[in-house]
Amino acid sequence: MHKILITVYDMEIGGIERSLINMLESFDYDKYEVDLFICNHSGDFLSLIPDRVNLLPQIPAYTVFRKSMLDCLKEGHLSALFIRMLSKGLAGIKAKLRKLKEGSGYIQMQLVLKYTTYLLPRFEKKYDLAISYAWPHDIVANKVSAEKKIAWIHTDYSELEIDNQIDLSVWRKFDAIASISEACTEAFIHTYPSLQEKIVLIENITSPSFIQHMAEDPFHLNESFSGTFNLVSVGRLSYVKGFDMAVKALRLLHDQGLTHIKWFIVGYGGYEEQLKQLIAENRLEESFILVGKKMNPYPYIRFCDLYVQPSRYEGKAVTVTEAKILGKPILITKYPTASSQIEDGVDGIICGLSVEGIAEGIKLLYGRNELRNDLITHITSQDYSNTFELNKLYGVI
Repeated sequence: MHKILITVYDMEIGGIERSLINMLESFDYDKYEVDLFICNHSGDFLSLIPDRVNLLPQIPAYTVFRKSMLDCLKEGHLSALFIRMLSKGLAGIKAKLRKLKEGSGYIQMQLVLKYTTYLLPRFEKKYDLAISYAWPHDIVANKVSAEKKIAWIHTDYSELEIDNQIDLSVWRKFDAIASISEACTEAFIHTYPSLQEKIVLIENITSPSFIQHMAEDPFHLNESFSGTFNLVSVGRLSYVKGFDMAVKALRLLHDQGLTHIKWFIVGYGGYEEQLKQLIAENRLEESFILVGKKMNPYPYIRFCDLYVQPSRYEGKAVTVTEAKILGKPILITKYPTASSQIEDGVDGIICGLSVEGIAEGIKLLYGRNELRNDLITHITSQDYSNTFELNKLYGVI
């Protein structure tokens, strides 16, 4: 029986973690023994890990990467604390020199992983295949013994503000690199042309039966969800997801008289306070609703009139495919990889990546019932199950 290791940081609610659960649900456990290493045993999705997966014990030294400096001090991770402080300073300098829009967060994460990895214990067991499912990939690259190693691409690398030279030194240690879409592959190869031969296209595994079952969970619509045209978006509250543009787009629509349109955001993240302030400034407290963290977002998608993905960039948004599975008309912004997920006018609409573009796209779909119905007809005629994608992963072994 082939031995496989999969690593991920935690199982907090997110698209990457949802796609991992779908993959774990689809493995052939009669042929493959799967160990799952989670650096920090936290997150609502821990309860969704299939029983046949062997969840490895948590190792304290591996939990430090996203902890605060104060927590590192309290728990006695003094070397990690020193590295965190040093990395924060270096990353700040790099971000300032490069004038990065999103600040130094990603580069700091790279530096912390790079230097902290030297202090971490190695994995004793040897594997046939080791999978690093989420960036950064230093742990599998440097601390795991395996016949083959594969790392996953979940995002558009032309937009990710990182130190590419640090990243390249890690990517080179893998035998294969799994990309979730052709558009992600193109962006990655443009950034790292020397790695082209390592790319394997493995799309996110989807389980329509699982998603449809979850969407049937009891969901009591309060009065604010009825009698209005309801938009739903699911995602991390971050600059990347474009929810600040969404707030302004809804304000624009209300100013044009479409005051019964409401927008529900299912998710959580570090951008929450800025969004709340923006919502208040635009007097949208009753219409732009931050629902918060939900382990099961599918009932919200099921009952919406329109699913919207207002992102600045994406790899291949899991939630867009899930909205298709639930038969919803979809609007996404024209981020660089958008055309890999939506055929404009066929199974969704791609709008301009701006406040005005989002407002115009919503207004178009709001005003044309026949267009929404045409999109739904096409979407519901498709089969979105793709467990056959796992054969490509098995082929790496």
